[in-house]
Amino acid sequence: MHLEHLPDEPAAPTIDFDAFLAVDIRIGTVVAAEPFPEARNPAFKLTIDFGPAIGRKRSSAQITDHYPLEDLVGRQVAAVMNFPPRQIGKFMSEVLTVGFADAAGAVVLFRPDRTVPDGSRLF
Repeated sequence: MHLEHLPDEPAAPTIDFDAFLAVDIRIGTVVAAEPFPEARNPAFKLTIDFGPAIGRKRSSAQITDHYPLEDLVGRQVAAVMNFPPRQIGKFMSEVLTVGFADAAGAVVLFRPDRTVPDGSRLF
């Protein structure tokens, strides 16, 4: 999977702080990872635990270039919580797992450099 958002892209237009706060990005721990062969682009189905207040959510993630399934369970990932669910084939993706494009455009997951409590919000 190669993304359109590469390092030579200019910065997005300026927003105010309230617009930033409107995007709810949280940390969760992957508790299950499955193949998603029906996806149009190579992807995995993830179940992510965002702690007791939010619980578990599912996400379709196009992260197959750098992450074998067996390395995902137990890994903390960041996800946008407040986008509407998106139907991807027969799968309902409830959150958007976030990452950055590497030099070739493949997704590199975003995570904190230290373990934080599941459900912690980016600020």
